Amino acid sequence: MSGTPYGKSMAQAAVAAAQAAAAKSVDRVYNFNPGPAVLPLPVLEEAQRHLLALPGVGMSVLEISHRSKSFDEILAQAEADLRALLGIPDNFKIAFLQGGASLQFTMVPMNLLPKEGSADYIVSGHWAQAALKEAKKVGKVNVAASTEAENFSRIPRQEELKLDPKAAYVHFTSNNTIYGTEAPAEPEVGSVPLVCDASSNILSKPIPVGKYALIYAGAQKNMGPAGVTTVIIRDDLLGRVPPGLPAMLDYKLQVEKKSVYNTPPVFAIYILRLVLQWLRQLGGLKEMERRNKEKSDLLYNAIDSSGGFYRGTVEKWCRSRMNITFRLPAETLEEKFVKEAASQKLSGLKGHRTVGGIRASLFNAFPLEGVQALVSFMKDFQQKNG
Repeated sequence: MSGTPYGKSMAQAAVAAAQAAAAKSVDRVYNFNPGPAVLPLPVLEEAQRHLLALPGVGMSVLEISHRSKSFDEILAQAEADLRALLGIPDNFKIAFLQGGASLQFTMVPMNLLPKEGSADYIVSGHWAQAALKEAKKVGKVNVAASTEAENFSRIPRQEELKLDPKAAYVHFTSNNTIYGTEAPAEPEVGSVPLVCDASSNILSKPIPVGKYALIYAGAQKNMGPAGVTTVIIRDDLLGRVPPGLPAMLDYKLQVEKKSVYNTPPVFAIYILRLVLQWLRQLGGLKEMERRNKEKSDLLYNAIDSSGGFYRGTVEKWCRSRMNITFRLPAETLEEKFVKEAASQKLSGLKGHRTVGGIRASLFNAFPLEGVQALVSFMKDFQQKNG
């Protein structure tokens, strides 16, 4: 009987039932980690259901060839959904690469910064500093503005930017995971190409892609698992790519080869595709923005109404909706807060090692119920320790 269609369907039903039971028994915490970050539960469940064999393929996504029709379809659907969600114009190309945002710190100047030119960098946090450091190894750069002297408690204001109208490009970081700041709007840079590291807030809200020349983002915050990096580049910039670049660092080649010059991170792209589908099913980026505002407002209100027991670390006008940072009256209390929160299944709240304090990362897939649980814990902790 096991070889008959009836027997096969019974086996599949048994596997599905076992998976469903296992999912219900999993004891998941609220994951406030800044990346790799929480993924949508429906995405994890679908990946689990189809891990042994993709429907109609007969093998796992971990096993399929990156040259196969099955992966071609995954890649094409991921690009189509990303274009639909962000409203990406037709004159922009998309590449799914490797190396994270950190490799983009090098690829951007290697591809776009001519030997005789210079680029402007807006420095608003640790990762913006890292991008600047790598660009200096490639060519001439100018610090258009920096808030390092203020411990990155805010982003530079438009009127502070010292921009070169002849710059090859202007680079900025749209959200700073460590310090908890977020640019409320794009900097005005005139006709100079605008380049953005959007790793930690891409897909959290609609953005005017047409204002940019290049957007790059590591996936492990809002888009998927670690291992894949999305690059969205205006096609005229591909004409700037100098000859002789190493193949893996050449935007023009990577675009021409449609992200499969070499073996790409197949599984990470598959999960990214599922995340994009999840976002579209929710209603797109306007709905995601509404949800993210609801979550962050709830937590910021708890901080602001605590009478100073909890103290935000950044100026209110540029507070991040993705990474909410705050301090308690003493470091010993912060250590106790993190420990006791973890015992209540509130995980990953310790601030970055370079700044300390508390950080709650509320990326797209983080549920409102988790924020409500944290706020409840904060009130109880303050009553006991205030």
